Amino acid sequence: MAADSSDREGIDRGDGDLHDSHGADGHRDSGDREGGDREGRDRDGGDREGRDREGGDRGDIPFQARAVVLLRRPKLWLVPSVLTGLLALLLSLLYMGGIVNPNRQLHDLPIGIVDADTGRPLTGQRQNVGTQVTDAVFARDSSGTADWRRLTRAQAQDQLSSGKIYGALVIPSDFTTSLAALTTANATARPRMTVLTNPGTGSLGSSLAARITTATAQQASLTIGEQLTEAPAVARADSTTRLLLADPVQIVTEVGHPIGAHSGLGLTAFYYTLLLVLSGFLGANLLSSGVDTALGYADGEVGPWHTRRPTVPISRTQTLLLKMLMTAGITVLTVSLIMLATIAILHMDASHLPLLWIYSYCASLAVGLTVQAINAAFGGIGQLVSMFLFIALGLPSSGATVPLQAVPGFYRFLSVFEPMRQLSDGVRAILYFDARIDAGLDRAWIMIAVGTAVALLFGFAMTRYYDRKGLHRLTPQPA
Repeated sequence: MAADSSDREGIDRGDGDLHDSHGADGHRDSGDREGGDREGRDRDGGDREGRDREGGDRGDIPFQARAVVLLRRPKLWLVPSVLTGLLALLLSLLYMGGIVNPNRQLHDLPIGIVDADTGRPLTGQRQNVGTQVTDAVFARDSSGTADWRRLTRAQAQDQLSSGKIYGALVIPSDFTTSLAALTTANATARPRMTVLTNPGTGSLGSSLAARITTATAQQASLTIGEQLTEAPAVARADSTTRLLLADPVQIVTEVGHPIGAHSGLGLTAFYYTLLLVLSGFLGANLLSSGVDTALGYADGEVGPWHTRRPTVPISRTQTLLLKMLMTAGITVLTVSLIMLATIAILHMDASHLPLLWIYSYCASLAVGLTVQAINAAFGGIGQLVSMFLFIALGLPSSGATVPLQAVPGFYRFLSVFEPMRQLSDGVRAILYFDARIDAGLDRAWIMIAVGTAVALLFGFAMTRYYDRKGLHRLTPQPA
């Protein structure tokens, strides 16, 4: 190393002597100067070649830092530690905050109640038992966990088939008649209440509704049992009869709106939507970095191989346009492969396949265009911004795994505009609810159009502003 320093000092002194000599002998003709310069450059080249050979013989690589030395620099740790710590903290709060205690957060879960009882009131009562049970449900529900909706049987089925309610409790037409027969010799069967589930709304949402309706039916049965056992005609009954009358109602659970066996218990809509979002997000980022490398605005590095292409002169606006057009083309491939894998290979239950492909393409394209616009506006941190928009904030506020009625208010606020919620509602409508427009498909199409328009306006407005201000992209240069 000392020899290297001496060599560098010699070069510096040699350069100074050349300059002095050039100033003193400035009267020489141009031919002599050019010859001398060439000779000097040849000598310098020979010196450098000799030093390179000498360094190669020694195996020394000059100016190489050591990791253990760099680790002692506090500034090297500061920014990565702060950013990584904040990212871990925020992701933990966002993801776990929405699912830690859904029972505590649960409120206004839409559930239908159908009173089809047409029997006459029992002796000494003004209303039949079905009406009494229904009125008691609305009077007793002070917790607000359920949003009970008084519906006819046809209305309940329609709302189950469109995903507007998570379940229903049905009181049959012969309910009062069957109860009255229990105290006589004409009893043939126990009265029944039917709990209808809706697995298309998600396994957790459907199970929450089933739990609430089952508990309501059980409470109604016990209340009715108290009235029956207090009747004078039952006072002389045997213990077996009195035990039956104390809890007289049989509760039956049925699927109100069935879905296919290959529907993941109502979760395939969520995971299919996640595939669309991830393909749009990751595809756009990969395409953006690939285009930047191809145009010479970023270095390409794969393992030990490094490439730097000639820079193509192009404005920010034209670069964004190029990336968006390529995103539109590549999304055709990615969406087709997603459907091939999920439906053709894995046999996921799906209908309305042409509509599903068009919807999937538009949804994934909207995500990709938004990512390109964010990257163009924010540069290097654009990927982080997109990740929070589509993944970190989108998953817990989608309502596809945990109902929005069972998450904190912050996530319900996010669900108003977060893309994941809008897209998952549309996919669920196509997969589970016969592509009904009122099952969330109308809102999904509207939000896709709005999101695409906002992405185009925002992206091109920012790039045109940068171009007008002369904030051109810079090519990578060695330090």
